Amino acid sequence: MKFLSTSEKQTFNFAKKISNNLTGGQVIGLIGNLGAGKTIFTKGLASGLNIKKNITSPTFVLMKVYPVAKHRQIKFLVHIDAYRIKSTRDLIAIGASEYFNRPDTITIIEWADKIKKILPKKTKFIKISMNKTSRIINY
Repeated sequence: MKFLSTSEKQTFNFAKKISNNLTGGQVIGLIGNLGAGKTIFTKGLASGLNIKKNITSPTFVLMKVYPVAKHRQIKFLVHIDAYRIKSTRDLIAIGASEYFNRPDTITIIEWADKIKKILPKKTKFIKISMNKTSRIINY
C-alpha cells in the first residue's frame, strides 16, 4: 500500500487510522531519512491508541514506554529510536527485545533498518521517502 502525504497533519492522520487495525504484538519498523516524518507517524499512531502524553523521539534515551489506557488488548506502546545506537547490543541491554511480539504491546522503531537483524521476522516495515512537495509512505 502506498500513501501520499502533503502535510504533517496527513501523515499524522494516516498513522492514526492505521492504529485502528492494531491488535497487539506488532512490531513496526520505520525507515526514512532525517525529517521524513517518522516521529510524526509515531505521534499519529499514539493518538489513535488514545495516548495523551506528548510523544517525542527517544533519540538520547533510546526507548520510551507509554501506557495505553483505553484499549482492550493493547496496554503499552514502546517507542524506540535506533539512530544513535552503535550496536544492537545497546538495545538488547536496555530490554527492548523483551517487548517484541508481546501480545499487549505495540513496538514502533525509528531507524529500524539499523537493527533489522534483531527484529522479529513478522516486523512490518514502513518506508517514508520525500520529494519536494510530499512524503511517500510505503506500508
